[in-house]
Amino acid sequence: MTLHPPGTETGRILVLGLGNDLLTDEAVGIRVIRHLAERQPRPEGVDLLDGGTLSFTLAGPIAAATGLIVVDAARLGATPGTVGVFEDEAMDRKLAGACSSVHEVGLTDLLDIARLTDSLPPRRCLVGIEPAEIGWGSALTPAVESAVPAAAARVVEIIERWRRHPTRTPGTGPGDR
Repeated sequence: MTLHPPGTETGRILVLGLGNDLLTDEAVGIRVIRHLAERQPRPEGVDLLDGGTLSFTLAGPIAAATGLIVVDAARLGATPGTVGVFEDEAMDRKLAGACSSVHEVGLTDLLDIARLTDSLPPRRCLVGIEPAEIGWGSALTPAVESAVPAAAARVVEIIERWRRHPTRTPGTGPGDR
């Protein structure tokens, strides 16, 4: 997969990695995106985007997508490095909960913009990785670093499932750590 700059979205599946490279485990979302770009063949119709620390400029790429997968550090109440997956309404509930993500206000705002403009992707998913530490530093902690391949694999599984089943399967979505 290759990274696509903003403005080159195809309107299909957008995989959006969030994070800040200067804050230890906070960078995990963008590290997963880089892992996918370096190690996975890019499926047709899938865009990878390093969303950094969020910006309202991401509203356009989100609106253009029919499927949105957000990868980010998220408070799951689990062991550091745990990967949790929350689809559709389960994602909405997770983002509405307290301290679910270090970006939750910005991400929630972006999804609200999409709702208000009737452009919320019909399929959406949060792949959250429990951080061990969020502080100044350029390296992920060992537990979170070891979770990067697993989180990337979950993203690939979700894309493949969405491709096999273009409409939502009832019963999918409760966080399945």
